[in-house]
Amino acid sequence: MVQHGNKSTKMKKYSFLLFLLLVCTTHAQTALYNSGNIRIHTNGKIGFHTNLINDAPFDENVGLAGFYGNDLIAISGAFMPIFHDTEIANPNGVFLLTPISVVNNVNFIEGDIQTPRNVKTFYLNFMQDAFYVGESNTSKIDGFVAVTNKQLFSFPVGDEDQLRPLILDSSGTNEIAKCAYFFENPNNPSSLNEEYNTNSKVRDLGRINSEEFWQLESSLPSNITITWNARSALGAFANDVDEITIVGWNISASQWVNIGHSAISGDINQGFAISENFVPSDYAAITFGSITVPKDILKLDNYFMTPNGDGINDILIIEGMELSPNNTLSIYNRSGLKVYEKRNYTNEFSGVSNINNLVINREQGLPNGFYFYVIALEDLELNFQGYLYLSR
Repeated sequence: MVQHGNKSTKMKKYSFLLFLLLVCTTHAQTALYNSGNIRIHTNGKIGFHTNLINDAPFDENVGLAGFYGNDLIAISGAFMPIFHDTEIANPNGVFLLTPISVVNNVNFIEGDIQTPRNVKTFYLNFMQDAFYVGESNTSKIDGFVAVTNKQLFSFPVGDEDQLRPLILDSSGTNEIAKCAYFFENPNNPSSLNEEYNTNSKVRDLGRINSEEFWQLESSLPSNITITWNARSALGAFANDVDEITIVGWNISASQWVNIGHSAISGDINQGFAISENFVPSDYAAITFGSITVPKDILKLDNYFMTPNGDGINDILIIEGMELSPNNTLSIYNRSGLKVYEKRNYTNEFSGVSNINNLVINREQGLPNGFYFYVIALEDLELNFQGYLYLSR
């Protein structure tokens, strides 16, 4: 079992690091202070071996900015530096106390670009045409990455030991999107004040991964690709890949819900999953979880409904429910909002919500789209889940 350390120890580490950086940046002899007289011209290069305090616009650069040496370099100041090309070759890394942007290329050679995980406004931002090369376990973003005006992007995020990228594929161009990876227990994240209780979850979920999670912000419907490895320890709560799903802490519901996956591959020790479409900013954390795999005593399926009054697929007919007269059917929309619930279900659902919640125009019926159902067969002590598609 990997030991993460307790919250107080980690917070002391962050507090000490921030204190040390702030002390260093207050001494002129330990930092390069930009008050407006620095610019990197075409084919020009500047190498930083010490802290940078940027208190003036530093945004018309067209050359290379490199961060070198063996001592941790801090970038701070009132203005965000905007570099054309940049590279890092410093085993102890670069720590951001202000955001920085890159117009063209980031070359990861050695060392991490680090940001405090409890301050989302400090990040490395890849602008519209920016890209990167050389990312690895020893050189990546240990903290927050942002992108502007991008639809598809692989965030080179990780922690101090491993690269754990997340690929974002949105339905349109993101004005801004942000991502960070946390090798921390979501129940008690050592670098955050928030907690994401893994016991608070919708009924169809089994257990939630307590080893790691990602934070992702994007206001557009998107799908993501994330991976797991031996350190993810999925074998602690699942026996087979078929039990694995992508889950998210739904902010409005304050619980973990099943985001679902459109593709999954690998074994219990290593693999990847591609999510169903969802809006990332609706979720405070994303990780892996398990779903209950039905036993052979009952075969349930995904369903297609067309409640238009023609007598065909107008209602949800679930064969086999009579095996457990004491049952509960719950139906949720893609955001994890419950739209229907019925005790002792006997084929009554016709596409209309019976829940007094935020469903708009309930009497007109639920909108077209995918929903997932959860069935609790209390007599058999079994839970099932599946999907249904509603089309009027």
